[in-house]
Amino acid sequence: MVIAAVWAVMDRSLLKSAVGLAIISIIITIFMFKFDSPLAAVFELSVCTGLITVIFLSTIALTKPKTHQEILALSKDRLRRYGYLPIIVILCGIASLGLLSMPIGLKLLYRINEADVRNVLWNLRHLDLFGQIIVLLAGGFGAVILFKEIQDNEW
Repeated sequence: MVIAAVWAVMDRSLLKSAVGLAIISIIITIFMFKFDSPLAAVFELSVCTGLITVIFLSTIALTKPKTHQEILALSKDRLRRYGYLPIIVILCGIASLGLLSMPIGLKLLYRINEADVRNVLWNLRHLDLFGQIIVLLAGGFGAVILFKEIQDNEW
């Protein structure tokens, strides 16, 4: 997942970056199924992997391609802005290992036998819902950054 995340951020091609984000979302879906949160996993698979990827790909198709010089300038700027990314990834990995080793963990202590999805999401699976909100916000911020690069006269 870390390799796909770095690939999504550092690749020059927006299309490949969108595919990298879809791969990350698929891996998150697998983790959610492993942690016994099938509702969040299905939501992640359908919305984040499917819908968000389609939105990104259609947005990429609507943007104007850049020249070789513009791509090189953007690559240098991106490297300057995200050069510290490997350090942050390592620190987040260490922090997440510490969180996963805590006694409370992410696994549910009892089985969900409830038919009411509202009760399951709001009362039993808070961390899943919090994770979904973070993933949706990250997708929204990514779209804002993508549209920020488009100048007003290009519309």
